[in-house]
Amino acid sequence: MRLVRLKEVIDCTGLGRSTIYKYIAEGTFPQPVSLGDRCVGWVESEVHDWILTRIQERDLAVGVAA
Repeated sequence: MRLVRLKEVIDCTGLGRSTIYKYIAEGTFPQPVSLGDRCVGWVESEVHDWILTRIQERDLAVGVAA
């Protein structure tokens, strides 16, 4: 298991910091793991799974439209 910091999450998802935290508040993005007083990280596999889910949703939407 690997934890990634915010910069890497931003690089992987293409989302901005505020959008990531908005999605977390809405319950649609993986919760960060506290690593210390002012430090958090995300489980890399959870972020990867979130991305794959977005791809599946897109493919289903395209399949319905076709």
